[in-house]
Amino acid sequence: MQDIRVLNEMVRQESQFIEGLLVEMQKAVVGQSHMVERLLIGMLTGGHVLLEGVPGLAKTLTVRTLAQTMQVAFQRIQFTPDLLPADILGTQIYNPKEQTFSVKKGPIFSNLILADEINRAPAKVQSALLEAMQERQVTIGETTFKLEAPFLVLATQNPIEQEGTYPLPEAQVDRFMLMVKVDYPSKEEEFKILEQATSGYRADVQGVVTAEQILRARKMVEEEIHIDDQLKRYIVDLIFATRDPKGYGLGDISEFMEYGASPRASIFLTLAAKAHAFLRHRGYVIPEDIKAVGMDVLRHRVILTYQAEAEQVTPENIVQRIFDRVDVN
Repeated sequence: MQDIRVLNEMVRQESQFIEGLLVEMQKAVVGQSHMVERLLIGMLTGGHVLLEGVPGLAKTLTVRTLAQTMQVAFQRIQFTPDLLPADILGTQIYNPKEQTFSVKKGPIFSNLILADEINRAPAKVQSALLEAMQERQVTIGETTFKLEAPFLVLATQNPIEQEGTYPLPEAQVDRFMLMVKVDYPSKEEEFKILEQATSGYRADVQGVVTAEQILRARKMVEEEIHIDDQLKRYIVDLIFATRDPKGYGLGDISEFMEYGASPRASIFLTLAAKAHAFLRHRGYVIPEDIKAVGMDVLRHRVILTYQAEAEQVTPENIVQRIFDRVDVN
């Protein structure tokens, strides 16, 4: 491991673009700092992000504004009940004159994808994203196309209780690094939103980050940000506590747990903690980084029993109990 002071200085220089990006974001988005930071963690790790909240909370605006600050290709896909997989991935078109097929690529062939209201489309459409999200490639007919880096899916969904929504397949939910619950703005923030929306204000958002900067930052987050073995064991303990609560003195929640988190959760929690440290211009991970991102990494990976639903126990309740009980050893 290199000298921590040298590493901190490297990270400080490489992460300078974050301030400029946040300034541009704040021109259009009032508040929602938690959501913005989680989108940046997704950008810095290549981890897809799922935003959940009722309509009107600036989810779409925030993703679109992030795309404006990044000098990369952006596509917004509005998910509807009649959407088809070919509408996302593309299709083969037959040319009767030449008797040949040609490929017409869909909107998935972009760097930043906004999958808007993703749970308003049926499961077969949602599943069409799986290969692209996991393998960074798309197969149309017999041809497989690699997606250009950086590639990131930022999806929004309405709460499941709302009319006209379909629950996402568990396999797809697990592909999202983070699931972020978006809440209402504060009274002061809402006053500012009201002022901007009714005064003809137009945000002039500038592109301040290039694809090369993003890829360089991702490489640093993955390879250079230091995480101690003790913290890696802490992450593994947290994940194992979702699978074997009794083994960690959490017998009181075991009856509510159907399935725990997969090994993908360990990887994502580590990467998200590293990105959290990077955003704070730090070259090493501390326990607070892990605790800060843990809820968003784990809430959608803890599958509860019917008894938990009947007793109104939420995944957030379970994850919070695990963080309260499991310590760094």
